[in-house]
Amino acid sequence: MPKTSYICNCDVIHEDIVNDVKSKMQPKDDYIQLASLFKLFGDGTRVQILHALEQSEMCVCDLAVLLGVTKSAISHQLKALRLANLVKFRKEAQIVYYSLADDHVKEIIDKGFEHLWQK
Repeated sequence: MPKTSYICNCDVIHEDIVNDVKSKMQPKDDYIQLASLFKLFGDGTRVQILHALEQSEMCVCDLAVLLGVTKSAISHQLKALRLANLVKFRKEAQIVYYSLADDHVKEIIDKGFEHLWQK
């Protein structure tokens, strides 16, 4: 079977569409930041942490038991999530409780599951 190659031999076919979409595009740095955000969702442990925190505020020890990983591993992942403003924390005496930073994080997780379950 011959290999078919689709090469555009012109500069712009639909200049009006290109200009319209171009006016709606974000600065390139915004796409780089968005890709970095999505990379955080590329780790199963981090996604499990976020989903757990969607259900309830939790401490490192509780998350470690729930997910069956070390407290050190949970702390490491929470730091990355905190630096990306996906989780927040509060202290109560000696215990630090983590929760989702805002409803947008919940929406991202929920939309992801909705997409997975879509038939």
